[in-house]
Amino acid sequence: MAKKRLLREIAAEVLGPEKARQIWSRIDIIGDIAIIKKPFGISIEELKPLAEALLKRIPYIKSVWAASGPVEGEYRVRTYTYLAGEKRSITLYREHGCVFKVDITRVYISPRLSSEHRRIAEQVRPGETVVNMYAGVGLFSIIMAKISKPKRVYSIDINPYAYELMVENIKLNKVEDIVIPVLGDAGEIVGTRIKDEADRVLMPLPELALAHLPNAVKALRGEQGIIHIYLHIFAEKGADPRDKAKKLLEQRLQEIGVTRYEFLLARIVRTVGPRKSQVVIDVHIG
Repeated sequence: MAKKRLLREIAAEVLGPEKARQIWSRIDIIGDIAIIKKPFGISIEELKPLAEALLKRIPYIKSVWAASGPVEGEYRVRTYTYLAGEKRSITLYREHGCVFKVDITRVYISPRLSSEHRRIAEQVRPGETVVNMYAGVGLFSIIMAKISKPKRVYSIDINPYAYELMVENIKLNKVEDIVIPVLGDAGEIVGTRIKDEADRVLMPLPELALAHLPNAVKALRGEQGIIHIYLHIFAEKGADPRDKAKKLLEQRLQEIGVTRYEFLLARIVRTVGPRKSQVVIDVHIG
């Protein structure tokens, strides 16, 4: 709360109260890099004085960038514009007792998923085999390896830059005996090379999750186990996005011939746009 209050104060001093309301909650801090998600109607030039103020007022921030485009492309990365401080995009980010080397311009990372990383990790039981279909630099995989001691975690990503950093992060956190990094397309690997051995499958990429659901089911041992699936849901005003997410998942399960399942939880993780939410559903198959 103290950090949010400080960000709000700095934004109001530099931009004035009206523009500050649009922007202070759009500032993320990853390691020693601050990222300002550029809102519509505020230019990059207007963000530079704010960037300088962040460097002066928050000593541990060394570099400031603007996220000037949406998450897009096969590797799911944003377009970033350098604003102030050290002109570097690589940093060390710490979460739940783990440390991660990241490059904000080459891989996807969001500190707003921190509570979800912990929630999933605490559900994993010792001795489980887990498949993480879209692992990035390894946050979900490494945190669960450290907290819950599964037997193994297959940690898959198609982005070669994310894979290289994931390999490094596995060593940094000393979980080489648990986390197995895999470079490639989860839609081709899971259900074929990795099948019939997982107790749990994690699907944290909403754009592909429903399409790859048959692969996730095939990865489960005897097609029984738990799947954590993340979806982006647009809901009309007053509607509950969790209800819509459950309906979509129910339809997809029926399409692929899965008739025995139980929804364990449906949770709104965060807001990702106007009336658009990221929803996670934990579903037990079989």
